[in-house]
Amino acid sequence: MGKQLDAHTFTRQDRARYREKVRSCLDVFALMLNDFAFDSDKPLTGLEVEISLVDDDANPAMCNADVLARVDDPMLQAELGRFNLEMNVAPRLLAGDGFDDYRRDISGRLARAERSASGIGAHLCLVGTLPTLREEHTGPEMLSGGARYHQLNQQIIRARGEDLSIDIRGMERLSTMTDSIVLEAACTALQFHLQVSPDAFAATWNAAQAIAGVQCALGANSPYLFGRELWAETRIALFEQATDTRPAELKAQGVRPRVWFGERWITSIFDLFEENVRYFPPLLPILDDEDPKQVLADGGVPKLGELRLHNGTVYRWNRPVYDIMNGRPHLRVENRVLPAGPTVADMVANAAFFYGVVRQLCEQDRPVWTQMTFSSAEENFHTAARYGIESRLLWPALGEVPATELVLDHLLPLAYQGLDEFGVDAAVRDRLLGIIEGRCRTGLNGAQWQVETVAKLEDDRQLDRHQALAAMLQRYCEHMRGGDPVHTWPIG
Repeated sequence: MGKQLDAHTFTRQDRARYREKVRSCLDVFALMLNDFAFDSDKPLTGLEVEISLVDDDANPAMCNADVLARVDDPMLQAELGRFNLEMNVAPRLLAGDGFDDYRRDISGRLARAERSASGIGAHLCLVGTLPTLREEHTGPEMLSGGARYHQLNQQIIRARGEDLSIDIRGMERLSTMTDSIVLEAACTALQFHLQVSPDAFAATWNAAQAIAGVQCALGANSPYLFGRELWAETRIALFEQATDTRPAELKAQGVRPRVWFGERWITSIFDLFEENVRYFPPLLPILDDEDPKQVLADGGVPKLGELRLHNGTVYRWNRPVYDIMNGRPHLRVENRVLPAGPTVADMVANAAFFYGVVRQLCEQDRPVWTQMTFSSAEENFHTAARYGIESRLLWPALGEVPATELVLDHLLPLAYQGLDEFGVDAAVRDRLLGIIEGRCRTGLNGAQWQVETVAKLEDDRQLDRHQALAAMLQRYCEHMRGGDPVHTWPIG
């Protein structure tokens, strides 16, 4: 949801007009899916990386505006919290050395931003939830400047009608109340985009949903929040609760949450946009001047601004995207499952696994989503978020199996085949998927390394939890800058 918003007070009339306009956009989108030529000749991929900022002591550094003022990079921008940045990586094809191109691009931009940040005593950190974050870092004053996030905060709190309740029970328990959505800033993600044709969208989205649990198990990197060890991928539960507009009574009635896995396999991208309009009231009823029906009738490409803005306030883990580039409309699946980090090598390996497996699952004669229930896919997702690489997941014809066994014996071969279909160089393919294999064989991903290192620091050096987290994060950042994948890092 990248739209910049002016300070505005929304009226009942604004909401009524917006609802009508969103429905008009949905009607036009349906017509376009039937008759329009979407750009899908050479499907592009894209990446987004959210970044935390820490100071020399590994505590949150509330200085994203200062860092951005020092670094000359249009691909970097502020994120929700003052200790967040976001990097948008230019889209590209995967064929040949496309993944290495991603690696060089991301590494170069991070290095330049790190040099700029270090000049004011700050450092970049690629981690799912910042381990040293404390409750005093999460008041409304910690929101980034500008109207966009303050409007979103105001509308979510107003829709809920009361403070947000955070209650996460894992190895330890966190129970707290907050009067802002800034806790969402604790969740920094790695997001993948895959451009697809309208005909291929449903299969691609279904495949992405089916492996969301596997992705989460492999890539978990968020075990700590406010000093407590919670889930292996705590940002899943945190994000679900930190943007929840439903008071307890609406939850009890079964009203759907805005952070949503979904509830069924789909047959068209239209299913998802239609659910957005049917189930979710507008949060940011900003109206565009465009008449989408007239633009379509005149042979133009409608922007569908209201529909796209509304879609940006429904936080699916695999989100549908309608966008326009160079005057041509296209569709994308935006995969939002994974945390940032631990290294650029790990993130690019995660991308290779995702793109490869999804492509091959889409081409199977009997797709996996015809053999498993949607509720099983959702159960896998939350099981993996809780237990990480030690998860046991449900899979057709296998029953409940360790996530690492599922990957090594069944999904990695599909990833190899899928990357071959993309035309990825064999050496690049083998190196990246070798990182995924290494994680599975060692049982060590970002979350596991953090937990084992903190335990060692607490036991061997008798540090308290806050001291251990700070010492762990300092070592984590050193390894991150070194660039070797996490499964090779020493414990402690």
